[in-house]
Amino acid sequence: MTTDVSRPLLSIIIPAYNEERRLPGSLDQILAWMETVPYAVEVLVVENGSTDRTTEVAEAYAERHPQIRVLHSPKGKGAAVRTGMLAGKGEYLFICDSDLSMPIAEVEKFLPPQLVGYDVAIGSREAPGAVRYNEPTYRHIMGRVFNWIVRLLAIPGFQDTQCGFKLFRRQTALSVFSRQRITGWTFDVEALYLALRDGARVAEVPIHWYFNPDSRVEPLRDTWHMFWDVLRIRFYDWKGLYNHQPTTTAHPETL
Repeated sequence: MTTDVSRPLLSIIIPAYNEERRLPGSLDQILAWMETVPYAVEVLVVENGSTDRTTEVAEAYAERHPQIRVLHSPKGKGAAVRTGMLAGKGEYLFICDSDLSMPIAEVEKFLPPQLVGYDVAIGSREAPGAVRYNEPTYRHIMGRVFNWIVRLLAIPGFQDTQCGFKLFRRQTALSVFSRQRITGWTFDVEALYLALRDGARVAEVPIHWYFNPDSRVEPLRDTWHMFWDVLRIRFYDWKGLYNHQPTTTAHPETL
């Protein structure tokens, strides 16, 4: 393992809201995996309005492991991801759900030499070769309904835009997340919409994915909110709100 994280190859961004129970196990798994790779990795835990001991737990890990940083953002998964993506130092920035429903070693599928020639790589539970474990039928159906809405209204051609594991090359990440406006669950759709709008090359990566019964998603409520968010994305684009490229000082190097 390379421990110099001043210019890591990979930044792992973990949005964390009330994750005091799940975070230690996930960080232990990530740290163990980091021992097996020859490149530098940093982990950014982005706490976003927790009411439990998430901050205390994360900061305890950061004190013992210099590869871990703890950040804070306004409430909302999208707000947390935006904060982490703009603060990460890596050449590649990886969004990682805190429950590690995808084993962390699978991130290597998203990186060279296993995957080359892409600006964005999205974990897919629907691509050929993907495997879902223990997912209830109703959850799968709800996911397919929302994906149909996304393909119809915003992003045709992609079968799984909501999987919580996505990797962005540095320049693409800075361009996309500096313009992100959605702060909730549907930030994934907005980020992919902006990347494709800018001509980014996007790949779907088949993954092994394990359903976690402690998921924070409320299928009926959140699917309804996501539907309106997709309409908001199209409205923002129509109004020209994505045309302005905000200035950012967060490591603007070109890969």
